[in-house]
Amino acid sequence: MEDYNVDKDGFYGDFGGAFIPEMLHPNIDELQKKYIEITQSHDFKKEFNKLLSDYVGRPTPLYFAKRLSKKYNTKIYLKREDLCHTGAHKINNTIGQIILAKKLGKKRIIAETGAGQHGVATATVCALMGIECVVYMGEIDISRQAPNVARMKMLGAKVRSATSGSRTLKDATNEAIRDWISNPVDTHYIIGSVVGPHPYPDMVARFQSVIGYETKKQLIKVEKTDKPTHVIACVGGGSNAAGLFYPFLNDLDVQIVCVEAAGKGVNSGESAATSILGTEGIIHGAKTLLMQTNDGQITEPYSISAGLDYPGIGPMHANLFKTKRGNFISINDKDAMKWGLILSQMEGIIPAIETSHAFAVLEKMKFRKDDIIVFNCSGRGDKDLDTYINYFKLWDIIFLFPYLHAFSITFPTTSSRSSKPPKTNASLILRVKNIFTSG
Repeated sequence: MEDYNVDKDGFYGDFGGAFIPEMLHPNIDELQKKYIEITQSHDFKKEFNKLLSDYVGRPTPLYFAKRLSKKYNTKIYLKREDLCHTGAHKINNTIGQIILAKKLGKKRIIAETGAGQHGVATATVCALMGIECVVYMGEIDISRQAPNVARMKMLGAKVRSATSGSRTLKDATNEAIRDWISNPVDTHYIIGSVVGPHPYPDMVARFQSVIGYETKKQLIKVEKTDKPTHVIACVGGGSNAAGLFYPFLNDLDVQIVCVEAAGKGVNSGESAATSILGTEGIIHGAKTLLMQTNDGQITEPYSISAGLDYPGIGPMHANLFKTKRGNFISINDKDAMKWGLILSQMEGIIPAIETSHAFAVLEKMKFRKDDIIVFNCSGRGDKDLDTYINYFKLWDIIFLFPYLHAFSITFPTTSSRSSKPPKTNASLILRVKNIFTSG
């Protein structure tokens, strides 16, 4: 039977490896030689597991989505990674890597971030351990993820803007690698996803695998089996997906569903659907599938979600695609945003926009009544409120939330200090009334 885990050389089938500049060989060689030894030690496991429990808040719940299950006539569970400290799964990995960096004697941490969740998680653990932290973030992402930028700075991190290329995640990663080349001795690079040179894809997947292993234990209690029929997650680089999929990679009874960002449409020229648009190549030190021109130049990706705005996928996921072990589905901005609202209004959970892509497959796939479907609810949506508000044009509605007990009243102007009486806006009141009284 085919093994879908990494091999001794750092490859998942045809993908992976370490294609790096000479200056990084000492750091990567050190990690390759020591990461298994350190992470399997008793002292590491004790500290890692204690922090996951006492600091991160694990285990996270496996929540039965009653209303969604009824609507789609199947059994739908949400692995609630949005309830982790910092609001996403990213901290599982940063806890592991900060302990590893400490044991390697590193005094400085760098990281890249797109949606900002990995940046916040890295800044958090650096504050916890008292280690200097520098986070690289694309200029565009800094603008659209302002709340997370503020959190990073409040936690003591230096946030450096990547202003080249598309000014998003890819470019932030480029800048972080340049920093590491310039500071190879005292600096550890906490990569946030299952990308980059070996051993990063495997190392990050191992730290995130707590998601999948908890899921197995929790399913036994509620379904009397540790096997779901489907595990579903969004895939950019793919760390949240790798964490959920990890225990099920070689269990062919479990269907793996990877959900990518189609952006404005797969063939629109503004997409991040790597499995469809990508070809084999090397990006950020690993061989994988990536969006590129015929002469090997990286194609700029696009997604409304900053965390999926990446031109490649991790080598684990590239292998899942090539071998057909994984079912890859692309979801456009419109459907992802719609599902952000649906999950909010049906289950009372506002998801990150990355996460909402995954739930959109409920309208793309057919499920049986006795199927057991586990979604990785990988992050909460408060970081994306500005995007939700602008997309759905909710600026004015938010002023009415305190007054919804009576649709005929007036509402305040935008300046709370104004001495003028509040104005009446009949059309806006009608609009809100229609929203809250329809279907």
